[in-house]
Amino acid sequence: MDLTYTDEQLAFRDAVRACFAERLPARLSDKVRLGKRLTKRDHEEWHAILHEQGWLAGSWPKAHGGQDWDAVQRHLFEEEMTRACAPRIVPFGVAMLGPVLQAFGSDEQQAHWLPRILDGSDWWCQGYSEPGAGSDLASLTTSAVRDGDHYVVNGQKAWTTLGQHATMIFCLVRTAREGKPQEGISFLLIDMASPGIDVRPVLLIDGEPEVNEVFFDDVRVPVENLVGEENAGWTYAKYLLTHERTNIAGVSFATAGLENLKRIARLEQAGGRPLIENPHFAARIARVEIDLMAMTTTNLRVVSAAAAGQAPGPESSMLKIKGSLLRQEINALTRSAVGPYAMPLVPEALEEGSNTESIGPDYAAAATPAYLNTRKLSIYGGSNEIQRTIIAKSLL
Repeated sequence: MDLTYTDEQLAFRDAVRACFAERLPARLSDKVRLGKRLTKRDHEEWHAILHEQGWLAGSWPKAHGGQDWDAVQRHLFEEEMTRACAPRIVPFGVAMLGPVLQAFGSDEQQAHWLPRILDGSDWWCQGYSEPGAGSDLASLTTSAVRDGDHYVVNGQKAWTTLGQHATMIFCLVRTAREGKPQEGISFLLIDMASPGIDVRPVLLIDGEPEVNEVFFDDVRVPVENLVGEENAGWTYAKYLLTHERTNIAGVSFATAGLENLKRIARLEQAGGRPLIENPHFAARIARVEIDLMAMTTTNLRVVSAAAAGQAPGPESSMLKIKGSLLRQEINALTRSAVGPYAMPLVPEALEEGSNTESIGPDYAAAATPAYLNTRKLSIYGGSNEIQRTIIAKSLL
């Protein structure tokens, strides 16, 4: 793979950069830059801007409303988006369900659901994990029993990110108990307004109710909301997870985090010298930067292979491990760089419209919440321990 950008790719990057400079609201970029919490309205506003530009799902085929972006264009877009301090694209519809429907959904499902992902008619969340089925996802017990033209769903999902905002959930459910556990799982699309669904937010250690428990009590789901074949959901789940794990690598987020870390480290400390002049600290930053450069190259290779029709394999697990650890290290170093201002955690100061003042300079307010929030990176999408097992079985 040629790692030098062509003139066309550089022109694409410049066009994206110019668009963000013109169309990204300063109110949103300021919130992202300062680590303020984004509301549902904030996400929907940015979603609508990108959709109007035609860039919300740039890597989708043009036949489905995308731009047929290649791996490099997607990388450049994500890099410029984090560089501009734009809100992330909520991934559940665009980056997770969309590719599954395009690969395995019926023509009717594609025609109905894909446009609704793009225009914001539906906000999707993911129903995979359960209290007893996280990394061991095949042990899930949420059941879906066929009753005429419907499935009747009972059970519970856990750690449902942004489920409090969602209008739809794509769920793994058990439709058979014979054979291996993986052989009895199906992939269902469920309306969150259905009778029998109860969403209970979970308050995280950083003070934000980002994840939820979702309970299903005799929830009726039309049979036409089954994606693909009954009992074949494990195949679709693995397809989705390989894409999710590649995304979890978060190259653009790590790049933005590293640049922020460098900016803070160059500021004069109380003693008068910037932290970047400390040889030990500078060496740790250098190690992170070297690892990030290597991960960026690997990520481009994996995404390029996927774009060429090759399904990501153990490489996505490698990226998931390295990307999660790298982002955690960057946030840990950032906390070190802001010094004593990282100690106070004032969640109220991060809320929109709050009059509570943060302690210390603006750049320090988000250091601890970001550090705490990214602890989960090595767990979700399949824990890093599970990913190491996948690598060992596949390659060693």
